[in-house]
Amino acid sequence: MKKTISKPPGSGSRGELLVALQFLLLGTFILTPVFPRLRETVLYEQLAMIRWVILVFCWTIATVLGAGGLYSIRKYLTPLPYPVDDNRLVQTGVYALVRHPLYSSLLFAAAGWTEFCMSASHLLLTALGCLFFSHKAAKEEQWLTERHPEYRDYARKVRKFIPRIL
Repeated sequence: MKKTISKPPGSGSRGELLVALQFLLLGTFILTPVFPRLRETVLYEQLAMIRWVILVFCWTIATVLGAGGLYSIRKYLTPLPYPVDDNRLVQTGVYALVRHPLYSSLLFAAAGWTEFCMSASHLLLTALGCLFFSHKAAKEEQWLTERHPEYRDYARKVRKFIPRIL
C-alpha cells in the first residue's frame, strides 16, 4: 500500500514553483555581469594560479557530486522536489556523503565561478542560491520523511550540502 504524503498549498502541488524559481535563479546567475570588473587589475593577474586551482577544485567536486547524484537516483529522478511514487531512499554513492548532491553540485559550480571571476555580484547570487536550495531541500526532506520514516536517521548522519561541514 502506497503511503500518501502531504503537499503544501502555495508552492505547487509537487513543488513546481520551486523548480521555476530555481531556473530563474540559474538564468540570472548566467546572465549577470561580473561586478566589479577586475580583469585588468594587477591583483587579478597575481591571483591567476590560485583562482584556477580553486575553480578546477570546485568544478571537479561539482562534477563528481552531480554525475554521482544523477547516476544514483536515475530511476527516481524528477525535476520536482516531491518524490516519485515508487521511489526508494538512496543512501549509497554520493548520497552517503551529502543528502542533496545535485543541489551541492550547482552550489560548488557557482562558488568556483564566483571566486574565479572575483565577482561580488555572483557572490550575492551564490549566497541567495544557498538560501534557496536550503529552503527547497527542507521541503523535499519533509516529503521524504513522510514517505520514509528512516530518513530522520539518515539526516542525522549525513550532512545536507558539504560532507562533514554543512
